[in-house]
Amino acid sequence: MKVTFLGTNGWYDSVTGNTVSVLVQSEDYDIIFDAGNGIAKADRYITQDKPVFLFLSHMHIDHITGLHTLCKFRFRKGLKIFTQAGTLGQLGTFVNEPYTVPFKELPFKNEVRELIAGTHYLPFTVTCLPLIHPAPCFGYRLELDEKVIAYCTDTGVCDNAVTLGCNADMLITECGLKPGDESPGWPHLNPEMAIRIAKEAGARRLALTHFGAEVYRTLEERRAVHERFAAECPGLVVANDDLTITV
Repeated sequence: MKVTFLGTNGWYDSVTGNTVSVLVQSEDYDIIFDAGNGIAKADRYITQDKPVFLFLSHMHIDHITGLHTLCKFRFRKGLKIFTQAGTLGQLGTFVNEPYTVPFKELPFKNEVRELIAGTHYLPFTVTCLPLIHPAPCFGYRLELDEKVIAYCTDTGVCDNAVTLGCNADMLITECGLKPGDESPGWPHLNPEMAIRIAKEAGARRLALTHFGAEVYRTLEERRAVHERFAAECPGLVVANDDLTITV
């Protein structure tokens, strides 16, 4: 199984990368978490001959803005999009005229479904639970090909992030804040918080993404996070756009 970080920025694109999107390639499926502008690069890595599944965490613009690029793709076995219960109307407004090509006019078969919190079989196993964020936000746990990938962004420290990451082969979390910084009114994680979640969860590896574009202005600032915390968190991944990890 391969994990490719298509976009690693939070909030907006910058010289450090595109807004957040993560591609998981299994034997039978291509699975994408979030649709920031990074999703437009998915066709660099996939054949478009497998079924594609897209899981949206929430409706903040940096997680859905790349949906306007869906019309460039030719997913020959279709696309299924999953969003949190209660957000289908918002999504249908955004992916529609006059903003972009509506779902019904995309050049491939597609389906949009809402999910409630819990475990679903889609045909692989996905668990979604609410995280702590100003907007309703889901974290996901993917179980497939005898591997577990957990994806938790945007969030503050919470029990559900630990639950989703329990014994995961890779836990992917946001890292919107610099070391030592906190943002109680707008919950996000700093590296220490993310490492705490990973350790409590017993995750085998932690990958950091969704770096606040206004906070981490250079890739050197990200690399400094790895240098500071790699010994404390063996196997730590500090992601940049187009990084691929074999899990």
